[in-house]
Amino acid sequence: MRIFGLPIPFASQKAMSPADSNRGWWPLIRESFPGAWQRNVEIKMDSVLSFHAVFACQTLIASDIAKLRVKLVEEDSDGIWKEVRRSAYSPVLRKPNGYQNRIQFFESWVLSKLQFGNTYALKARDGRGVVVALHILDPKRVKPLIADNGDVFYELSTDALMGVQEQVVVPAREIIHDRFNCLFHPLVGLSPIFANGLAATQGLNIQTNAALFFKNGSMPGGILLAPGHISDETAARLKESWETKFSGNNRGKIAVLGDGLKYEVMTSKATDSQMVEHLKWSAEVVCSTYHVPPYKIGLGQQPTHNNIQALNVEYYSQCLQVHLESIELCLDEGLGTGEGLGTEFDLDGLLRMDSGTQMDVLEKSKGKLTPNEQRKALNRPPVEGGNTVYMQEQDHSLAWLARRDAQPIEAPVPPAPEPEPEPEVSGEALTAAAKSILEAEFKEFLPPPPLPKPKRVA
Repeated sequence: MRIFGLPIPFASQKAMSPADSNRGWWPLIRESFPGAWQRNVEIKMDSVLSFHAVFACQTLIASDIAKLRVKLVEEDSDGIWKEVRRSAYSPVLRKPNGYQNRIQFFESWVLSKLQFGNTYALKARDGRGVVVALHILDPKRVKPLIADNGDVFYELSTDALMGVQEQVVVPAREIIHDRFNCLFHPLVGLSPIFANGLAATQGLNIQTNAALFFKNGSMPGGILLAPGHISDETAARLKESWETKFSGNNRGKIAVLGDGLKYEVMTSKATDSQMVEHLKWSAEVVCSTYHVPPYKIGLGQQPTHNNIQALNVEYYSQCLQVHLESIELCLDEGLGTGEGLGTEFDLDGLLRMDSGTQMDVLEKSKGKLTPNEQRKALNRPPVEGGNTVYMQEQDHSLAWLARRDAQPIEAPVPPAPEPEPEPEVSGEALTAAAKSILEAEFKEFLPPPPLPKPKRVA
């Protein structure tokens, strides 16, 4: 057996049995709640998908995942994962097949998983055995099989677009099988429609009844009252005549009644039917099964706090993260990247901050990111000297602080006693003292003292 011109092992000679599960396979969900089968309640997939909440949740999740770029990353010696390019893996991640781009491919991947609980991707290899293309299969055309020895195979029905020209059984190594909500069998996933199908059907019935009500000119039905007893034949004739002449396109025309006939309108209060409340409740149930915050699809009020990143982180952690990491693991195993090499979604397109918060975060990243790394976050080219981490001068390393703290603590030195104040000296004393100092210092330069006058001898 050959697919895409390459040989595929055919496993018909082995005894196989399909994965035992009665749910998640067909587009008709019969047992949507206990007792539904006995009451002949059927929920059809195409009808449920037309409910606005189901459509909004599925397309929101699929588009948010598809818009994220898939990177090929490698772990370096420091344990840091960096983006790399490899000829064996990068081309198929950039262009999965010849008829889909990357966004269309992952939208098909996620929608298949959300609608049927399973995504089957068929690998196409070249002569070296390297995967060069991936094709998302129709889940209704694929059936997991289990051999007697426990090996897993997949039965593929004909699909010309995928290159499957006839029914074939392929080994599990040729299929990437992404599944979730495996409540009944580990090889059979379950769609959230299993839990929200009844609520979606209720919402559709509410919308259908509302559409018929407004189509009738927002006029409910009424009663024709006769003053006396009339036969069944007369009642049927009056009813048919009234509906023919005064309903549909003839509504609003004037009716002329005789024989005491009266027409009374059957009114219904909006508070009694609570149509809006029931419709909102149905949509909220659908959101809960997809783990989507209701405000994301226009239900209720959006949180008032102005923190876009916090809202996106909440949405990512409770709704998208499990799907993203599951796809990453499936791609790693399906492409055979091995240890130290793998795929990773670039979350910058999802957890994007507003410009003010982004600049504030980059300002606080000084000492942790280089200027060029900060500029890269803003999609700016590197600058000369921007590959160095800068710190303020007064900051000290932890090693320096540890050495400082390890030094012994010295006893405090007592303060020196204050000197006694000198006695005050008067100005005359200071002048005499200065004069004596000058005379002693400059004695040799001073003129000799005058000789004493001679005394006269008698």
